[in-house]
Amino acid sequence: MNARYSTTITAAALSITCGLTLPSTVCCDDPADAPAERVSRAEARRQARLLHETIHSTLQRVHHEFYREDEGLPIPAAVIEDTFDDLEETQQVKLRWLVVEGQAMNTDHVAQNEFEKAAVKALESGREEYEWIEGNMYRRAGAISLTNACLKCHVPDRKTTENRTAGLIVGIPIHKE
Repeated sequence: MNARYSTTITAAALSITCGLTLPSTVCCDDPADAPAERVSRAEARRQARLLHETIHSTLQRVHHEFYREDEGLPIPAAVIEDTFDDLEETQQVKLRWLVVEGQAMNTDHVAQNEFEKAAVKALESGREEYEWIEGNMYRRAGAISLTNACLKCHVPDRKTTENRTAGLIVGIPIHKE
């Protein structure tokens, strides 16, 4: 199975699992042209939490069960990140990794705006999530555990093997309440 096909299947499975679907009455030749379904803040929160838990669990499982550093395989977080583009295109849901503790493996994951910087502080302080609404977009940053296998790269000079924290940002379009 090629990587593109695999990420499309993963994105579709995540969409079905999390209930992130466009209204059945919308019909467009190009899914990118379909309007984003606007949901309530409460529904966006529910979807974001479910999507976060699904991605977090998948990341941990894939890393533990399938990733072997010495086999030259892509890092699981990078493979899962490929699905982020698919979910944005098909569901208008924006996702991205966020550096909280440790070194950034990709500079695209460093906090870039006021919301992301506030989210980093919140997650560093031990909070599990941080929410923000701006315009018609609900955004949630949730904690992702960096386990010992992750720390080899993210915290190479560590003195302990205790878990550290990274983040996952989920953005879902909402309607004004």
